[in-house]
Amino acid sequence: MTAAEPKDVCIIIAAKNAADTIARAVASALAEPEASEVVVVDDGSSDNTAAVASAADDGTGRLAIIRFEANRGPSAARNHAISISQSPLLALLDADDFFLPGRLRQLLSEDAWDLIADNIAFIDAGRAASAVAEVEQFTPSPRLIDLAGFVEGNISRRGARRGEIGFLKPIMRRAFLDEHGLRYDETLRLGEDYNLYARALAKGARYKVIKSCGYAAVVRGNSLSGSHRTTDLKRLYEADRAMLAEARLGSAAEAALRRHERHVRDRYELRHFLDLKNQSGFRSATGYALKRPSSLPAIVGGILADKSERFRRLRSPAPVALGGTGEIRYLLQE
Repeated sequence: MTAAEPKDVCIIIAAKNAADTIARAVASALAEPEASEVVVVDDGSSDNTAAVASAADDGTGRLAIIRFEANRGPSAARNHAISISQSPLLALLDADDFFLPGRLRQLLSEDAWDLIADNIAFIDAGRAASAVAEVEQFTPSPRLIDLAGFVEGNISRRGARRGEIGFLKPIMRRAFLDEHGLRYDETLRLGEDYNLYARALAKGARYKVIKSCGYAAVVRGNSLSGSHRTTDLKRLYEADRAMLAEARLGSAAEAALRRHERHVRDRYELRHFLDLKNQSGFRSATGYALKRPSSLPAIVGGILADKSERFRRLRSPAPVALGGTGEIRYLLQE
């Protein structure tokens, strides 16, 4: 992006059963002068998400609300919003979260990028109202992320608070996405953001990150720790495999992708084993594992790690993953 390019931004909010939070998200988006469009896609909600979003309109004509009768997933919702919007720049906002004032201005003051993201403040729901005054001011310190670094930054570690850089919510240049035929993979309901950004980087995208904090992610218990389906893990590691098969990415990027694929596949094997145990009993689950000896390290190691983590939680009040209570936490530390 150059200074001569337009700075009109479409803010996309995919929402499902978000009546409690959608008004705050919409209001924070409309408060940004650079927001030329705010598109809310109600993805098959059973509550009054769409009505609450509509009530948050500021009368400027920038808010559009689309409602899917049946849930189609965040990828489909975001792709639809992209297809009906006109702005040259696209930004994401989760329905639970909100922008801090001046976020878009800070991001758009940077140049030479195809995707650009800023820091995220993880805030407990009870403290969201006072977040604007409490969030720290960090020096931007812009840097570019390459594919290998991005993928490595999305491999979580047990016993550490989750902080994958796939959580970042970049502004994306529509022209780059269109040039390379990039959209969200609608088969994914887990890691769809990670997958899109990784594919963009594989196509040569310049992904700039600054440490200034303009995005507030509201944490509710373990809401971000992964209430996903087992099949979602399988689709995610299969997406990694598809990337590896599609292009020559360079040795560092390929090695990182293989590590990420194995990391997700190990999580799948453990979850699949536990599903079989719950559905058909321990003997059936053990029979599955013994027929797939390559899965045994992930299953045994995962069970032991889960038990160890539960013991640590009993001994320490400090949260291990996202969630819990306490001070504001930042994805990118100073």
